[in-house]
Amino acid sequence: MTLGSITLPDGRSLETWISGPEDATPLVFHHGTPGSARPARALERAVHAHGLRFVGLSRPGYATSARRPGRTVADVVGDTEAVLVGIGADRAYVGGWSGGGPHALACAARLPQTIATLVIAGVGRADSSDLDFLAGMGQDNLDEFAAAFAGESDLRPYLDAQRPALVGATAEGVIESMATLLPPVDRAVLTDEFGADMAASFGDALQVSVDGWLDDDLAFVTDWGFALDEITGPVQLWQGDQDLMVPFAHGRWLATQVPGVSAHLLPGEGHLSISVGAIDRMLDGLLAGG
Repeated sequence: MTLGSITLPDGRSLETWISGPEDATPLVFHHGTPGSARPARALERAVHAHGLRFVGLSRPGYATSARRPGRTVADVVGDTEAVLVGIGADRAYVGGWSGGGPHALACAARLPQTIATLVIAGVGRADSSDLDFLAGMGQDNLDEFAAAFAGESDLRPYLDAQRPALVGATAEGVIESMATLLPPVDRAVLTDEFGADMAASFGDALQVSVDGWLDDDLAFVTDWGFALDEITGPVQLWQGDQDLMVPFAHGRWLATQVPGVSAHLLPGEGHLSISVGAIDRMLDGLLAGG
């Protein structure tokens, strides 16, 4: 079983990607921004090799998932729980990369089925007084979040203008469209399979509209709907110091704010390279309980 959908209790449809042994413990993985349930094949292989079932979901407004206007980061918990109920799972590991990081942390705080949580280059809180949210971002992200802080009336036209370059893009097109966000270490991994997988995820995510992307960005720059000190289970945090999408300061900040976190703050790694080169170590740590 791979691409599918479920109907949520409120009647919305949510796109899912589920693969691996049905009797294995799931790893629910929250994609980046923008992104979709479709995983990078290297990630999916690694999840299966660790004896887990891969479960991805396209957040509301992405791909074929129905939009939920005004959603908060914490709203992902109910959707995740509905997916787990739908597949008959009473326990799960949870992971999130980039924009999926806050959503994984929401599950760590409020999803009772969560065993342990993995956050890869996750976004920090924009409303924190001790995190300079924009410092160190590449120009494209500076422009995007300036529009997000201004509100939907500024953000929607900005994202609509970016969408054509990402729908149907090749790996080369992704590199071109994200030029200000890619240090050399990230450009080096955007070739062959991983680059094709990122392009496919963007295409899936934005096939209908930019609604999911827009609602993610607005959720990041407002109240997340939960507090990090609600987290009691083990959390693994991974971040590279060459990251121009989610700067290193976000990882350092989360390392001080998430209770009991096991932080891996790596020199020489970027936003993409860390997720390619360290995934087996990440999953080893996740299964060991952080």
